[in-house]
This record gives sequence, C-alpha cells and structure tokens, in this order.
Amino acid sequence: MVKLGRITNGLAIAMMALALFSCKKAEQSSTTGWNYNDPEWGGFEVAPFEEQETGPGLVFIEGGTFVMGRTEQDVMYEWNNVPRRVTVSSFYIDETEVRNLDYLEYLYWMQRIYGTDYPEYVKKAQPDEMVWRTPLGFNEPMVENYLRHPAYREYPVVGVTWQQANDYCAWRTDRVNERILIDMGVLEVDPDQTNENNFNTEAYLAGQYEGLVREDLTDLNPSGAGTRKVRMEDGILLPKYRLPTEAEWEYASLGLIGNTIYERVIERRIYPWNGHITRTDDKNAYGDFMANFKRCRGDYMGVAGNLNDAAQYTAPVLAYWPNDYGLYNMAGNVAEWVQDIYRPLTVNDASDLNPFRGNVYKTKETDSDGFIAEKDSLGRIKYRDVTVEETANRRNYRKANNNNYLDGDYASLIDISDWNAVPGDSVATTVQMYEYGKTSMIDDRVRVIKGGSWKDQAYWMSPGNRRFMDQNTPTDWIGFRCAMTRVGSSFSGK
Repeated sequence: MVKLGRITNGLAIAMMALALFSCKKAEQSSTTGWNYNDPEWGGFEVAPFEEQETGPGLVFIEGGTFVMGRTEQDVMYEWNNVPRRVTVSSFYIDETEVRNLDYLEYLYWMQRIYGTDYPEYVKKAQPDEMVWRTPLGFNEPMVENYLRHPAYREYPVVGVTWQQANDYCAWRTDRVNERILIDMGVLEVDPDQTNENNFNTEAYLAGQYEGLVREDLTDLNPSGAGTRKVRMEDGILLPKYRLPTEAEWEYASLGLIGNTIYERVIERRIYPWNGHITRTDDKNAYGDFMANFKRCRGDYMGVAGNLNDAAQYTAPVLAYWPNDYGLYNMAGNVAEWVQDIYRPLTVNDASDLNPFRGNVYKTKETDSDGFIAEKDSLGRIKYRDVTVEETANRRNYRKANNNNYLDGDYASLIDISDWNAVPGDSVATTVQMYEYGKTSMIDDRVRVIKGGSWKDQAYWMSPGNRRFMDQNTPTDWIGFRCAMTRVGSSFSGK
C-alpha cells in the first residue's frame, strides 16, 4: 500500500521538473512543431506524468477477464447470478473495510464544518447505533459502545446506509485532494473552514474555492494572470473515491492473481482462497479459521479455550489472512455495499466489459452565460440529469436514467399495449415490472450486497453470491470499503 508521502514526493519532483524546463531543450509537439511549456510559443503546458499514484488506504487491483457468478449450488433457487465471462478494468480498492475510527473522523469533520448552521446534515451522516438491538437478545452493550469506545476503533463501521457510504466516499475524496495541495505548497491548512467555504475538489477545479492560498502555480500563458490554479491536466489531483461495482468487488475478492499460470486459472475458487474448506492450508496454522462467520446455529466463535474465529460479533479489520491481492476480510466480518442496483437478470443484460447497472447520467448546472452555476450552500457543485434533447442524436444512450435499461423500461414489458401508458416514467415502469411490495422487494432503491458477515454461515462468503437490501436500510452486519478508478495504463509501475 502506498502512503500519501509517496504521492506528495512524486508531485514535488514533477513540479520541479516543470520549473527546470527552461534549462533544457524545449519539448515540441510532434504534430505542429510548436514548443510545449514555452511562453514565447503560446505557453501550452504539458505537465510531467508517469502514472497515477495510489491514494491513502488503497491497493492496486490489476484488471482482467474472469468468470463472474456463483461457484456452488444455488440453494436459494434464485438464478440471479449465472456464471459468465466478463472483463474488469484495473482499479483501486481499500485494503480493509472502513473502520469506526475512520467514520468518527468523518463525523467530527461534519460537526466542525456544518454543525452550527446545518445540523441536519450532521445528523444525516450519523450511523444507526440501534441496529444492534434484538427483542430476545442482550446487545445493549454494543449499542452503547461499538461506534465510539476506543476498544472498537479498529472494527468495521456498521449501521450505515448505502447513501451514507457514498457520502463518506465523496468526503474522503476532498480531504485527500486538499492534503495533496497543502503538501505541494499550493494551499495552507485552514482549520476555520465552515459551510460552503470548505474545500471541495470539483469547486476548486471550477474556480469556486479560494481557501488560504500559499502559492499558486506559474501560468505560462503570455496573456494570463501570471499564476493559476491546479488543473485536471496537471495529473496532480486523484480521481474520486467511490463504492466498488459488483463486478469489481467480486473480482478483487477472488484474488485470481495468485491462482494462475500465464492465462490459465488453476482452480476456480469458491472462497477468496484455494480449496473448499474454510481453514488455512498453512501447516503452522492448521485449524485456524480464514474469516469471521457463523459456523452453525448458535456457534459464532467456537468453544472457550479453542475459539475458532474468536469473534462473536465483528473482528478488527486486519484480522485473519489477506487474499492474494492483500485485501482483508473479503469473505466474512461484514457484508459490503456496492454501487449496483439489484436486478435478478442483470447477468443476462449487462455489458461484458465492466458490467454495471445504476447509470444515471448527469451534467453540471450552468448559468445564463453558460458558466458552471454557483456552488450550493454545502460548497458542492450542482448537477442535473441530462435531458432528452441533449441525447437526441446519440447512439450510445438516449436518456439519463438507465437503471431500468432492458429490465424494467417500456421496451422490456411483455404487454406491448402498456408501452405508451406513462411515457418516460421510470418509477411507473419498475412498478409494472415488479409490483414492489406485492410480488417482490425490487425497485430502484434496492442495492446489491456482496460477501458474508459475522452473522452469516459459510455459504454467503463465496464472492459469487449476491443479495440485496433497500439502500436506506442500516444493519449490524453490513459495512463498506471504498474504491477508485485507475486512469491510464492497466499496469502499475510499468
């Protein structure tokens, strides 16, 4: 795992290289012959860049093809995850599940920035600590202690909804990028940020965040102001932290990188390790469990003096062995939210390259002059769905909301007479397809859950299995980890 120091050191070297450009022969465009980074030739800048740095907490996952889907008997008889071959692009994912300590840092920041004027947003971020309660079980100590007591700081946060997990990812993006600009010397540390004046990556790139500026970059444009903000073209700021897609999570969990010879998969894994057993094949650890799960009814951690997974509830996020990608607890401990909207037949409809259901295409709001609209009261850039008029001449997509594409839109209805009943109403089409609350629990708020938990038996630890839950439902057995898109090469360090 690469720490933030490596990022800032690499950026410092890159900016020094740009500053020393005048001492070297000018680099020229291969298509026009004009000099790059030369004010006398117009000042078009080409920043030094080798590859994307690894953000704090992340592990690089080299992509590739794999057989996505169930690897054992479909005991639920749902037929919602038929094996099929897909390809996943390289990406990054957290080494561990997000900890209580990480989420408490987020809550502290929310209180400090918004607590005075927007307490409702602080309350909105709070996990549901009552999820531990059960009518016929004594779990009140977990209600009182789990999130906040230091004994549990290294344990995975639970009680968070899908939306709360997404909000955490967005917050983490901004804190990491702000730290990068501070370490570069572009910004000063500003502990007095409040409300809309907090650092937001998109607002900064749009020129709507000033902050405590130490020293902006030199602008080589001869008609410019002499200095400028960091731009996307500089390759300095990292892409967004986000939830992984279902395909990314499953691919990372299987860890096939340690189970192949050239392009031949040695064994199709049921769990994130070789073999069908739930115990390690390391001779020095025979009998030790590989994950935190419920062995059978009433057995959450084994017998005193010889505990199996040694955790009646959750366990620390670095407990047990990592898989071949170096990822911890991709089988048990807590199940995890992923991005995808659940549909039983997505396996038949989704793309074979980075399959995903949940695209709602948006664009930044603009003012009457065509400039990006003023940021909102929380300091964020405002977005809206793309319109039908904006997509009229496109061939790759025709509408903003594609949650129901091929599985709930009017083109999917069996009764053709209903096609024009409520044109363009995605909610109505989903109701017609699934009759939410009557014949199914599926609608556009239902998200996929991957992996097993401390509360599950071994069946759910297989990465190929999938479940679903309403995105606004917190539980004591679902957590999450963040991911990040890899830009550029599929290789790391090459």
